[in-house]
Amino acid sequence: MMHKSSSKKLNENEDTDKYRLPSEAEWEYACRSGTQTKYYFGDDASELRNYAWYCRNSRDTTHPVAQKMPNFWGLYDMHGNIWEWVQDSRRSNYVGAPSDGSAWEDGDNSVRILRGGNYVSGDFVCQSAYSDLAAAESGFCAGFRVLRKM
Repeated sequence: MMHKSSSKKLNENEDTDKYRLPSEAEWEYACRSGTQTKYYFGDDASELRNYAWYCRNSRDTTHPVAQKMPNFWGLYDMHGNIWEWVQDSRRSNYVGAPSDGSAWEDGDNSVRILRGGNYVSGDFVCQSAYSDLAAAESGFCAGFRVLRKM
């Protein structure tokens, strides 16, 4: 799979096992940066233009990272611009989800969770809690953030 092989390749290049994708819970925790609102900056969707590239300001293209305001922990582009893969696989609901924040990988591994929305997403899709699905090899407009064990 595209996303697993990317972190695998990075680990192989450095002869380590310290790189991985975040779980869905870890991604949302990082996105929210201590908030409980729809977006990390609050609930007002009209402010999204200051924090994200999305359907109303992207001109139908991705943009270089860090051109919009970061969240409270200094992370850029958590809303919009490009979907982000997480390690979790598809499931129909959160019943039985791990309570420790780890990835839920016992579902359909050919379809993975995407978070954050992208440059053609509406404001609802860019919310911190929103997730979507895509086949791992679909070529869907997605990227990823890599976590490094310390």
